[in-house]
Amino acid sequence: MEQQNKYRVVVSDRAAQMLTSHAAFLARVSVAAAERLTAEFENAANSLEVMPQRCPWLIGEYIPRHTYRFLLFEKRYMLIFQIVDDTVFVDAVLDCRQDYGWLIR
Repeated sequence: MEQQNKYRVVVSDRAAQMLTSHAAFLARVSVAAAERLTAEFENAANSLEVMPQRCPWLIGEYIPRHTYRFLLFEKRYMLIFQIVDDTVFVDAVLDCRQDYGWLIR
């Protein structure tokens, strides 16, 4: 069986800060939910080590075409990333319940 190429995943400081903010907000209501969010983020980010191209392109008027992809995790969160050579750069973590129209317009 042929082994698939493995990508290196780099989470930006901004994405880590966004995740921390979402988890802190959740922890006010449920520590278990906050822990689940961070665990699912880790699973989602680690899954990008193999075939990150499986994820769809992020499309929006002000988003550079064929630059960013996204991966949904924990039902309502979006991990936004780009692939450069053999590295996946996670640039943002968004809560899809919030208004991010500014991001894709």
